[in-house]
Amino acid sequence: MMSRYDPTSTVRPEPDALLQQIAEYVLSKDEIISDEAIDTARLCLMDSLGCGLLALNYPACVKMLGPIVPGAAMQGGARVPGTSYELDPVQAAFNIGAMVRWLDFNDTWLAAEWGHPSDNVGGLLALTDYLSRKRISDGERPVTMRDLLLGMIQAHEIQGVLALENSFNRVGLDHVLLVRVASAGVLTRLLGGTREDIINALSNAFIDGGALRTYRHAPNTGSRKSWAAGDATSRAVWLALHALRGEMGYPSALSAIRELRIPGKIAARPSEPSKRSSIHCSALRKARRRNG
Repeated sequence: MMSRYDPTSTVRPEPDALLQQIAEYVLSKDEIISDEAIDTARLCLMDSLGCGLLALNYPACVKMLGPIVPGAAMQGGARVPGTSYELDPVQAAFNIGAMVRWLDFNDTWLAAEWGHPSDNVGGLLALTDYLSRKRISDGERPVTMRDLLLGMIQAHEIQGVLALENSFNRVGLDHVLLVRVASAGVLTRLLGGTREDIINALSNAFIDGGALRTYRHAPNTGSRKSWAAGDATSRAVWLALHALRGEMGYPSALSAIRELRIPGKIAARPSEPSKRSSIHCSALRKARRRNG
């Protein structure tokens, strides 16, 4: 199900099947007609905001908020709930994502890989608020709450499905990689991106690789575990914005041969078996039917 190509050829292959399947799912938002899915997403949004607002009682969280450079606010930008900050959507996504995840009270999904799908709320809320404010100032139709909830449903499905059989923690990688991938796909669509734009953003999200889980375990457990998700969803906003500017993607990001160069020889091996791509593609199709 992955791209098959001659590694000596300069002809770019077709995008990996998983990249195409996620893009097609993201573009199928109109097929999500389940009232239960919408109601559940609304509850999840309220729960996420509650977690974020509670985190404002903790100085360790508050010190991470605001513009990364003092004074670098953005009038008319994305608002950070519970604060007076108006920031560019990339930094706002980090702020909101860190708030939601800080206390580790937000929703949890346990599979081969565990995670918190509402970590995607940081990027989704920041970008939709920014787009709405901009569109209103331009006399255009704002983003609706339904648009936000549909985005949450899709991000939850993507992260959740990819976690079903991929255990990143077993090789020491952090699960926030899935937040970056799920957010990147949905955010690119919300920006008006094409199928190609979405695939480009997704490929870059995968190519970024995964953070080490070092900060989640003794003797190195630390506060990064509370802002790692904000970092991931913020990076997804960055990747989506660049995809809309025409930044290229990498079609065989998941199947390209990786070369390990050792003095005197080259050891090359392909990425993980393509079977997983096939399984995840069918699972996303099932998710589309479930929400329809």
